[in-house]
Amino acid sequence: MFNQLSDRLQKALKFIRGEVKVTEKNMEEALRMIRLAFLEADVNYKVVKDFIENIKIKALDQKVLTSLTPSQQVIKIVKEEMTSILGREEKTLQYSGTPPSIFMMVGLQGAGKTTSCGKLANWIRRTGKNPLLVSFDMKRPAAQEQLKTIADSLKLPFYEMKTGEGEDPSRLLSELKSHTRNHGYDLLIVDTAGRLHVDEKLMEELLLVRDILNPQEVIYVGDAMTGQDAVKSAEIFAEKIGITSILLTKLDGDARGGAALSIVSVTGKPIKFVGLGEKLEDFEVFHPDRLASRILGLGDMLTIIEKAETEADKEEAKELARKLRQQTFTLDDFKKQIAQMRKMGSISQILKMMPQAGAFRKISGLKVDDAKIDHFEAIINSMTPQEREYPKIINGSRRRRIANGSGRPISDVNQLLKQFHEIKKMMKKDRFHKMLSSFPLSH
Repeated sequence: MFNQLSDRLQKALKFIRGEVKVTEKNMEEALRMIRLAFLEADVNYKVVKDFIENIKIKALDQKVLTSLTPSQQVIKIVKEEMTSILGREEKTLQYSGTPPSIFMMVGLQGAGKTTSCGKLANWIRRTGKNPLLVSFDMKRPAAQEQLKTIADSLKLPFYEMKTGEGEDPSRLLSELKSHTRNHGYDLLIVDTAGRLHVDEKLMEELLLVRDILNPQEVIYVGDAMTGQDAVKSAEIFAEKIGITSILLTKLDGDARGGAALSIVSVTGKPIKFVGLGEKLEDFEVFHPDRLASRILGLGDMLTIIEKAETEADKEEAKELARKLRQQTFTLDDFKKQIAQMRKMGSISQILKMMPQAGAFRKISGLKVDDAKIDHFEAIINSMTPQEREYPKIINGSRRRRIANGSGRPISDVNQLLKQFHEIKKMMKKDRFHKMLSSFPLSH
């Protein structure tokens, strides 16, 4: 996510940090680097222009220039301005005072709208509400099948609508509202028609649905991979239909960042959720300040902690933390730690949320191939209990046996043992224990 943009912006911030004093001249160079990074990431030109101008005005203020740490003040300003263009703060969903609340999902075909309906319903269920899913597409009745399959896989209720020739959409939608209310559902999520491009017929159908259902939220689902195309489509939907919020999909891909960094400023509507993968659990509330921190290499520890508190086994986490502090950490514990982290998602993505400086530098800089983690587990499983407890006894012949048993080359066995010993070394350092104590699960 935003790898290229993040690398370029971090270089600009490193340049500022390296300066003894912030001046108009070196500030111009830093802003030039930031401007190029944004334009290459396909960010809207006007958004870039305003962003750079705001930083320049604030960064060259006398209070900043004469402060004890002017470079840190400038970095703080850059983060604040980036947070601002992403939406300033997390925005919550709008619910009706009396159930059911109705959320209408709109967007172009291929953006991931139907899958996002399932993801959103799954997330809402975790908050204690009882959502109902429905698909309404007058032109493509088969569209129901995909959403029904998703609903069944999540064990969520689905309402099958009898769309087709001769059916009155007004009557069908009124019956849907009555069914939702009469069966005690807190919330109705409506997947609507999509096209490969915006056209008048699509807008007419969506306006009909909106006017009959009177939804609390009209959520535009946009594909982050399409950059400014997603922004332009969102602008049209906002103008014609009147969207209330945005859900960006495929933010885990090779998105350059243009959509996420432009769409709020252009439409005036907040991003409330993001899709971060193909799995129905790969879904997050959007926090502008946290994404700004991630992009700038300042880390996103709050998201890591939230994931840990939601997914991890707390008692097991406490036990692992105790072993780390007492330096009795074994390869069996290492395997358990891998399993705990896996529950939180891709390990490579978690490492990217670590700050790129200070005590976390070595950890965040690790290059992790998620497939390699599977190989490491197979290697540990091929060891005897004694070898897992005392890896120092693993000599050449033992390495060959372990490699044969796991189906991996000896070089992979050597790599695992090397990384394990490096972790043990790091554990001996005081700063590691200070870092560990910052996690609530470790107490």
